[in-house]
Amino acid sequence: MDFRYQNVRCREYTRLDDTPANRKRLERAMEKIQAEIVLGTFDYAKTFPNSPRAARFSQPTSVLQATEGANAGPTFQEFGETWFAENEPTWKPSYRTKLRDIFDKQLAPQFGEKKVSDIQKSEILQYRAELAKVCRDTGKTLSASRINQIMNVLRQILVEAADRFDFITPYQGIKPLRVPRTQVDPFSLEEVQKFLDTVDPKWRPYFIVRFFTGMRTSEVDGLKWQYVDFDRREILVYSARVNGEDTTTKTDGSMRTIQMSEMVYQALLQAREEMRERPVSCRSDYVFSSRFGYPLSYHNVNHRVWYPTLKKAQLKRRNPYQTRHTAATLWLAAGESPEWIARQMGHSNTKMLFTVYSRYVPNLTRQDGSAMERLLRSRMQFPQTTPDPVTEEVSDDE
Repeated sequence: MDFRYQNVRCREYTRLDDTPANRKRLERAMEKIQAEIVLGTFDYAKTFPNSPRAARFSQPTSVLQATEGANAGPTFQEFGETWFAENEPTWKPSYRTKLRDIFDKQLAPQFGEKKVSDIQKSEILQYRAELAKVCRDTGKTLSASRINQIMNVLRQILVEAADRFDFITPYQGIKPLRVPRTQVDPFSLEEVQKFLDTVDPKWRPYFIVRFFTGMRTSEVDGLKWQYVDFDRREILVYSARVNGEDTTTKTDGSMRTIQMSEMVYQALLQAREEMRERPVSCRSDYVFSSRFGYPLSYHNVNHRVWYPTLKKAQLKRRNPYQTRHTAATLWLAAGESPEWIARQMGHSNTKMLFTVYSRYVPNLTRQDGSAMERLLRSRMQFPQTTPDPVTEEVSDDE
C-alpha cells in the first residue's frame, strides 16, 4: 500500500500472495483508508498496529508538522542542479544542451523556488496548459512534441526527488499529449532533378548524397573519408557533427552501412577528386567541407545554398530534412524491400516506414537496391564509368 498521510509518504506491506483476488481486497482497503483520511478519522496505529510508523503518527500534529518541515527536501532549483550534475556524464553534448535549455528557460522559472515535495499535480497540469496557449509575442504555439519534451524533464526530476525524499510524485497519472503523425513533404524525382540542375555545381555532389542516401544533416556533415569504402561501394555511418562538435550518431541503431547507388558513387568520386585538387592546407578529413577545409555549418548551407536554390528553381520551400524523407519515398516508389530501406535509414524496424510513408508503398517486391538503381538510370542522366579500383585516402602528404 502506497499512500500519503499528514504530508508523509507511507508504504505498508502485507503478507498476502499477489493474486487478482487479493489485489481487489487491498483496493477496497485503500478506498476505506483514503475516505477516513479525508474525514479526519484515520487511526494509523489501529490500521497498522505492527508498523514502525504507528508510534510516529501517535505524536501531536504540531510535532509532526515541525518534523516534516525540517525534512521537506530541497527546492526544485537545488535538486534540479543535483540531478543534472549526476546525469550529465551519461548524456551526449547535444542532449545535455537541450535539457539544460529546458530546465533554465522553462522549468526553473516556474518551479525553482518551490520545495520538490510541495509541487502539486494541479500545478503541473496548469503549467502544461499554459505551455499549450498561443505565445502572445509570436502568435505561435509550442508543438505537442515540444511540450512533451519539457514535461518529460519535469517528470524525471520529480520522480527521482520523490524516491529520495520519500514523498509520492505528483506526476502520477499524467499522460503525454498526443503527438500528430509526422507530416512529410518529400520531393518528386522530377523536383530532385530540377534542384540538382539549378544548384551550384560544386554543391551538386553534396546534395546527391543527401537526396539518395537518406542520411541526416549531422551525418552528412560529419562524414569523413575514412568511412567511405569505394571498393565495397558503402558509406559507414559511425559519427555525426552536431552544434559544431563531432559526436556519435543519434542512436546506436543509427550506426549503419549504406549501399551507394551509381549516382552516389559518382558524386563521391567527384568530391574526392575536388579534394585532391585543393592545396594541401585546404584539404579536410571531412568528405564535404568549406573551401578552406573547415567543417560545414548547416546554418550557412541552409541560408546560402539550400533555400536560395529552391527559390531559383521555383520549388516549394521545404526544410532540408525533406531530403531524408525523399530518399525513403523514392526507395519505396521503386519497390525496394521495407526491411532493406529501414536498414539504410537506420531504423530498428519498419514501423516508421508504414506509419510515416504508408501512402508511398506501392509494392514490396525488391530487396537489394537494384530497383532504385534502375529507376535512376531510366529517369536521370549521369555518366557511366567502371568502378575505381584505387581507394587512396586523402592525406596531407599528397
